Amino acid sequence: MRHYIALIHKDADSGYGVSFPDVPGVVATADTLDEALVEAEEALAFAAEGWREDTKQPFPRPRTLEELRKDSEFIDESEDAVVAAVPFAEKVGEAA
Repeated sequence: MRHYIALIHKDADSGYGVSFPDVPGVVATADTLDEALVEAEEALAFAAEGWREDTKQPFPRPRTLEELRKDSEFIDESEDAVVAAVPFAEKVGEAA
């Protein structure tokens, strides 16, 4: 099973927001950290279902944490964020 690195942000007056540096535009929100991780996994799976038809591109390949740490944009976005690995259950026919 593959994993995608996720960034989890929480402002004092809001819920948790999850984004994926390797999958632009895919986000999840929830009131608790546990719910946010569940929602993130579901958002990732849902996005993958129609990605090829919508974008005409294969679903993005997940970079490793080591690769992301060399990306200045990731460094900026990860400031004050929790970094988590979200599992991605690849479906038959989904190629990255």
